[in-house]
Amino acid sequence: MFDTHCHLTFPEFAGRTAEILAGAAAVGVRGAITIGTSSADSLHARDLTLANPSLWHSAGVHPLYSDQPRSWSDLKAAASSPKCLAWGELGLDNHYPNPPRDLQRRVLDEQLEFIERCRSELPALNKPLVLHCRDAFDDLLAMLRQTSFPPSRMVFHCFTGTVDDARKVLDFGAWISFTGVVTFASAASVAEAARICPSDRMMVETDSPFLTPEPMRKIRPNEPKFVVHVAQKIAAIRGLFGPDADRFYSELDRNAERFFGFTMP
Repeated sequence: MFDTHCHLTFPEFAGRTAEILAGAAAVGVRGAITIGTSSADSLHARDLTLANPSLWHSAGVHPLYSDQPRSWSDLKAAASSPKCLAWGELGLDNHYPNPPRDLQRRVLDEQLEFIERCRSELPALNKPLVLHCRDAFDDLLAMLRQTSFPPSRMVFHCFTGTVDDARKVLDFGAWISFTGVVTFASAASVAEAARICPSDRMMVETDSPFLTPEPMRKIRPNEPKFVVHVAQKIAAIRGLFGPDADRFYSELDRNAERFFGFTMP
């Protein structure tokens, strides 16, 4: 298994990277992608991954960090690392009142234009997009349709929308990634989205330190090793057990390698 989205640069994991990755490896999780949330955080993620062979990273400005100082040159430096697999996470979040929606949209517009310039200048920076979308599917999809990015190279991470939202994303041509939310009894719509999502357009993640899955939900912080519970829950939702579930887990790994363009150790 592989955790396609976590935040090992966050304070909860300070000084514990080797321990966290060893714990993941002990249960068969071979690696993880630590996701950038700001230009400074993306540089931190780069440095962390260069010291850990089973860790990769992304580079981006999270919409909830759009009111913080940012440096596009620092973001480009982070994205230029051989351990950087994607841009993001970037997107829109209408769940919280701050940062204001107009500021989020301006920063997203600027970030997408910046990434498009980087892609045109350097083929090595033609990386997929990791998208944050909360209560903003129509808004974000409308903005993405105005760009040159192929939808097949976009993943809507930590899906928490409705089944209709999932269908909009899939009809658009993008991927969906599921977290521990899919294991929550209160998230029936997310479980149904995991049931209908094509198996070749799906990934799993923890989004740790957040959203610890059942049956480990009381444990804080969440860790990459718990991604196995996300995959197991989705397999059960889809009626897959025994060898069928094992084949599904292998497909999830192949999906991650195919989408992010790397080979697991």
